[in-house]
Amino acid sequence: MSTPHTFPDLRGAATGLGSLPGTDAREAAKTSTGALEHLPFLPELPARGPGADMIGRGAGLLVELFAQTEPSGWRFTDRPGRDTRRAHSWLGEDLDALEEFTQGHQGALKVQAVGPWTLAANIELKHGEKALADPGACRDIAGSLTEGLRRHLADVRRRVPGAEVVLQLDEPSLPAVLAGSVKTASGFQRLRAVDRQVAEEVLREVIRNLDAPVVVHSCAPDVPVPLLRRAGVAGISLDFSLLTERQDDDLGEAVEGGTTILAGVVPATDQAVSDPAGSVQGVRTLWRRLGFAPELLGRRVLVTPTCGLAGASPAYARRALSSAARAAQSLVDNPE
Repeated sequence: MSTPHTFPDLRGAATGLGSLPGTDAREAAKTSTGALEHLPFLPELPARGPGADMIGRGAGLLVELFAQTEPSGWRFTDRPGRDTRRAHSWLGEDLDALEEFTQGHQGALKVQAVGPWTLAANIELKHGEKALADPGACRDIAGSLTEGLRRHLADVRRRVPGAEVVLQLDEPSLPAVLAGSVKTASGFQRLRAVDRQVAEEVLREVIRNLDAPVVVHSCAPDVPVPLLRRAGVAGISLDFSLLTERQDDDLGEAVEGGTTILAGVVPATDQAVSDPAGSVQGVRTLWRRLGFAPELLGRRVLVTPTCGLAGASPAYARRALSSAARAAQSLVDNPE
């Protein structure tokens, strides 16, 4: 599977980044599929507790690696326990709900999973230090995650046979991993930075062994756009409010090279969102600055909230996704 997968050819599309408020899987699936015509997503509901959170859900996807919650957070263990069973159960519940609300769906569908570097930065080894401190453990995590994701993607395709599945890898810790700013388990020191070439190779190995276009999402500053492109991503999802003009060249080269940009512009917590078209004005400004044809904007840039919506009210989460959809359409109708 060495040929990179390209992002679906969508026009005026918006999507969510994964998490939604509440604990009702059916309501979440209804919200996602109802608000997002072009790219609905499999919701995550971290309010349910350990195993439904981003790290717990990711740990639940690992094959032959198991983790459980400790007072300090997630830690690897020898055998599956209650937290692993919960993660599997909640993912199954979410997939059941998505399947119900995507009967007859034809087209793109997005699922999310935490990426290998964020898992390694947030799960401790049995002796108590972060897995990120052990290069061998990092590669084991990446290999285990890859196999788990292959099974997950196959399950999604079985349940929604008309779907063109896109996989989003959440890597909020990646910039910190590269900068050497991830704290040790004690919190008193920082772990050594991972070599950028090593980080790229691990991501490339994961991506090339998955039969789906992969988007990497990070709502942290300093997203390593060139590294992600070299690793083979089909899209990059970032918080547009954190961008600076010094990243213009990297983004311009990404767009020119065929990478889809998922622009996080809709606030992720309760705020007024009365002007969807206005929320993407910064996207239009960047597009003009980069010198790209206006008619390409609505096809090469998707609109999302700035981050997951778990911290929002249910009513706001629905409004935010609907606002993102209207903003995305405005990039088609009025790109300039």
